[in-house]
Amino acid sequence: MKKNGIFSRVLSSALAGVLALSLSACGSSSTASSDASADGASDSGTTHLRLIYSPSLCAAPMYIAIENGYFEEENLDIEQVTVDAAHVSEAIGANQVDVGMGLIGKLLQPIENGLPIKFTTGLHTGCTKLLVPGDSDIKSIADLKGKKIGVPGLADAATVVSKRSLSAAGIGVTEQNMEVEFSVYSRNDLPQALENGAVDAIALGDPTASIAEEQYGLTALIDTATDPKYKDEYCCNAFVTSQLAAENPKAAAAFTRAVQKASQWVQENPDETAKIIVDKQYVSGDVDFCAQILKTYNYKPSVQGGYDALKLNAEELSKIGVLKEGTDAQKFADNAYIFFDDVPDAPEASSGTTAAAPSASASSVSFTEAAEAEENDCCGGKIEKPDTTRKA
Repeated sequence: MKKNGIFSRVLSSALAGVLALSLSACGSSSTASSDASADGASDSGTTHLRLIYSPSLCAAPMYIAIENGYFEEENLDIEQVTVDAAHVSEAIGANQVDVGMGLIGKLLQPIENGLPIKFTTGLHTGCTKLLVPGDSDIKSIADLKGKKIGVPGLADAATVVSKRSLSAAGIGVTEQNMEVEFSVYSRNDLPQALENGAVDAIALGDPTASIAEEQYGLTALIDTATDPKYKDEYCCNAFVTSQLAAENPKAAAAFTRAVQKASQWVQENPDETAKIIVDKQYVSGDVDFCAQILKTYNYKPSVQGGYDALKLNAEELSKIGVLKEGTDAQKFADNAYIFFDDVPDAPEASSGTTAAAPSASASSVSFTEAAEAEENDCCGGKIEKPDTTRKA
């Protein structure tokens, strides 16, 4: 199945204006929208679903599910709706999409505020780093007390991970007891701010984090792909809208099975995955580097793993003030997750999983080019191969 005309449409930030109205009615259904999308099958027996599309290396399973025909096998007709990564929540709230995937830590506060989605399976681990200069006196998270941390945004997933780690180390990160300072910079400017001493550490998502780490000689205090606290925790989950889950659970389950199968395929075939998604222009950039990045994550999908990560995030985020104090983590997870009887915890491996490679070398990639493409999401899609000279 190829990308159709809707692929070129970009939802503007004007969607924000409709978000409040959409979220206030998130418990109700929209007949007109349902008739046009996921509320039933066409004459051919297929169900039309609108898949949110923001170019992202993390979203490789979505693209592979299209290209390998896994959606078609589940009788799903997929329409890709292009959405700027900064406006994913608005697009969901405005009922522009039916299915997608996203960072758990980034979506929990919107869910608390009424974002009408249900997570259905964990897709992969890894993708976030907290970095300091290679010659820094800061050798551990505990050393960050009283320091300044540069971040892409106060609600960014990398910021959330940093807060969780700081809190675990006994450092206050709540409004009532803030013992570090978070300073917002553009992704392009974060390594320069660190080099100039404007901040003491920076938090970023891949691939920009891995590129900056090598090109600027940085040291990772946190690498969620390898850190004992995070390495087995799913960072990204597939989701369906609450409306789809309620009105067409069969299609929601079919979507989940398809992306699980695709995620397993990515795990087993990272090199071929990289070639497919670059050749088909889902992401742009260097095939070899994309493959190296994919190999640093665990793409073995898990329904239970996705739920466990959601519950853990809810528990820890309520303690650090991202979610409301006293949030019942299990109740939150139960409300934001859905299990289907006809969806396995994970698909069977077809040829044995591919062992993770060492951290990807960034020598062929410019930090600036990657950061320009990355929005408020992990694994932004443009990974070019310019000259290897570090850019100031």
